[in-house]
Amino acid sequence: MNLHRLHQYASSAKITHPSKLKTTNDFFIQLSAHLTNHSNMNQSESGTLYLVSTPIGNLEDITLRALRILKEVDLIAAEDTRKTRGLLSHYEIKTPLTSYFEGNQHAKAEKLVVHLKAGESIALVSDAGTPIISDPGYPLLQECIAASIPIVPIPGASAILAAAAISGLPLHNFTFHGFLSPKSGKRKRQLSLLAEEERTLILFESPHRLCRFLEDAMDVMGERDIVITRELTKKFEEIFRGNISQALEKFRNTQPRGEFTIVIGA
Repeated sequence: MNLHRLHQYASSAKITHPSKLKTTNDFFIQLSAHLTNHSNMNQSESGTLYLVSTPIGNLEDITLRALRILKEVDLIAAEDTRKTRGLLSHYEIKTPLTSYFEGNQHAKAEKLVVHLKAGESIALVSDAGTPIISDPGYPLLQECIAASIPIVPIPGASAILAAAAISGLPLHNFTFHGFLSPKSGKRKRQLSLLAEEERTLILFESPHRLCRFLEDAMDVMGERDIVITRELTKKFEEIFRGNISQALEKFRNTQPRGEFTIVIGA
């Protein structure tokens, strides 16, 4: 920027002309302060991404802060809009919803970042529990980190911690592994690595794969203490405690329903 254009910019920014100041240095101090304030204003113009934990079953398991954020944001990005709409309706929250799920996570993340850069604030929610963990939120989180967009966690319900807490298994040190592979060969290889763990294991599993998972776990890991939970915090919550062979006997004779959180002793 040449001197003439610099003076023009200073005039438009209402900075005192150098000729009216005691020293030229005073002019540059004012200019520096203006540019700093302008930069801070631009940074503050971006919205905030809130990672909002929602109930894993019982609608009462949500924090006051989460309810306030869901009311105040411009948009809620939901993994399952039908399920989230039920929660919002229960608490009379009218905030607009948009879908954000595994099938559109990359393309939608880019669009949501555009909204955030424009100054809108967005709440990200999963279908239940804490976002990002074993759900499609990761690409959006990475996009926001890359764009220096503020990210604020709103903690709350978690199926992982609820199952761990009631398991009765050692929790001074544990590890979470989400869903293992749906393919038996790869799942056995994963279990073979986990068999060496000295920590309590926590995993997710779907109802139609539960028995096959237990069979592979028995083959690879041998007999272990195991706690299997389903429908936690709901009317028909179920908690099984025993060993893997006992679990196999139970769930072979009872059709599994709902998603399961499994805790396995070392």
